Amino acid sequence: MSFQAYLDNIEEKTGLTPRQFITLAQERGFDDSATKAGTILTWLADDFGLGRGHAMALAM
Repeated sequence: MSFQAYLDNIEEKTGLTPRQFITLAQERGFDDSATKAGTILTWLADDFGLGRGHAMALAM
């Protein structure tokens, strides 16, 4: 699966674009360099039901 396909699937599943996820992450303070990827992955799984691969596509 291509990276773009991951992003397209995320948008279909959640109704949110990658840019919207960036805004939401910034609102939660996840743009701090001390934020661990695991924290972001947990948030994406818990709040949006994203699996690890799709969440990693957004987190990285």
